[in-house]
Amino acid sequence: MTSAIAQSQENFTLLLAANKIKWFRRQLTSWATLNLREFPWRTTTDAYAIFIAEFLLQKTSANTVAPIYADFLTRYPTLEDLATASVAEIAILLKPLGLHFRADRLYQSVRVIIEQYDGKIPASEAQLLSLPGIGLYTARSICANAFAQPLAILDTNVARILERFFGLQGNRVKSRCKLLWSAAEYVAPKTSVSRWNLTLLDFGAGVCTARNPSCGICPLRSQCNYAKINLDMNHE
Repeated sequence: MTSAIAQSQENFTLLLAANKIKWFRRQLTSWATLNLREFPWRTTTDAYAIFIAEFLLQKTSANTVAPIYADFLTRYPTLEDLATASVAEIAILLKPLGLHFRADRLYQSVRVIIEQYDGKIPASEAQLLSLPGIGLYTARSICANAFAQPLAILDTNVARILERFFGLQGNRVKSRCKLLWSAAEYVAPKTSVSRWNLTLLDFGAGVCTARNPSCGICPLRSQCNYAKINLDMNHE
């Protein structure tokens, strides 16, 4: 990923100007002080609890996950407890979340962790990516939230913010776009990246939404490429 940033830096010079990035961070950091959502997996650094949360959050809203997450940890409070469960038992508990294959992939990942990592959640991006059902976003979220590693993330919410504010153009499959991944890392601060990631997720979910974004109350409005274009169109 670092090499991707190096290759893209020249292309980012105009769109991702240092002063604009600094302003972008400052506005969102201020917004986060009053607006970050509260979920139980955000109040812990326990690697197992965060691992479970990230697995459940895949392609599923946080509000939908919250009650299932609580029930899941009550029933399987440790990795060792989960390792004794069958795929069928896990599937029943996770059924309300959809994605029928989630239970099997979680079960397979737990087996690998038990057999190859002595029952401890891997602490590196590469190791996590070797687990069934773990992609780049999930691996990086676990590293950032459980192990305080300065790894940026990219999902559709983050991609949308970067595209709109900086005027970037990503691929149709945003989560796999190298340009947007590079941009996500390029604009991320050097410290407190876990909180920064959560800030982008919540800002995308609550303000810079896919449909009917709240541009009128958006703290980024004055320098946002998307807002400028839409304001100009509305004034024509």
